[in-house]
Amino acid sequence: MENSSVTNWLLESNQPSVRYLVLTELLGKSNKDSDVKSARGNITKFGWAKDMLDELTPSETWNNKARIWEPKYVAPFWRLLVLSDLGLTKKEAAVDKACQVWMKRFATADGGFSAFSKNEGHLCITGNMARALVKFGYADHPKVRRAFQWFVKTQSDRGGGWSCWNFGNHRGGRNLDSWEPLSAFAVYPRQKWTRGMKSAAGKGAEFYLQRGLHRQGSRYEPWYRFHYPHHYCYDLLVGLDFMTALGYSADKRLGYAISLLKEKRRSDGRWNLDAETPDPEDPQGKWDKAHPDSGSIHLTLERAGKPSEMITLTALKILNRIRE
Repeated sequence: MENSSVTNWLLESNQPSVRYLVLTELLGKSNKDSDVKSARGNITKFGWAKDMLDELTPSETWNNKARIWEPKYVAPFWRLLVLSDLGLTKKEAAVDKACQVWMKRFATADGGFSAFSKNEGHLCITGNMARALVKFGYADHPKVRRAFQWFVKTQSDRGGGWSCWNFGNHRGGRNLDSWEPLSAFAVYPRQKWTRGMKSAAGKGAEFYLQRGLHRQGSRYEPWYRFHYPHHYCYDLLVGLDFMTALGYSADKRLGYAISLLKEKRRSDGRWNLDAETPDPEDPQGKWDKAHPDSGSIHLTLERAGKPSEMITLTALKILNRIRE
């Protein structure tokens, strides 16, 4: 199946964000292009982004840090992560207002971001926020620059990688689920990298390459199921996206992940959304099922088991990088 037919399918999307991202990220169109301007202008008028922007406007939401964070995964924190993927920037007043409060409420004394502490950053939160804020256009904001320096300070001293779970001792553990720093580096302009950042990103990438993006402990099925939104959760599509964006497309150790990507491609050239919830059997998933009134609410854009525009768009970007 030629990619052009799949690209045309994406361009016919009723989601202006998808159309905009295809034009700019797949086809390389300039922001001055008339089709790009049209698609960009429609992002705030209808579709996923418009719906989520509407949820960000009530001012009372922003007066309480807990309400920015909870309930997972529909509170403003989580919506902002998705909005950063949908082509919006700080030029949108509602986005800028939300991000200014976001940074103020979550910044920690050590340079990271956290929903749980004023003093110590949390790895996954810092990684997610740094990535989203760069995409929104805040790469030069002091709190964002400090976050990237925080990644250098908190990387494991055992040869690279990070761990989300070592509160008070970030430098000890490391695991593949702690992917957010590399995803942030993947979008951070290279000219802004310090020598320490270059070293941290390189050691972090090597940690993933040594494991083929998936080998750590016993086989963990959610890593092989493509999903969106990502939020905290890792899978091989997530890994391929940041690793190829970081420039490792030709590394042979990506072989298994690339073969899985191609294997999952449908006969019509598209990719399905494998799962809305990566692992319903993990502790959080079990809690959600047992407490439907107080557990997490998963933000869903597309239906599991059906062709996914967001998964297909990401897969095509990865394939383009591999061919370059």
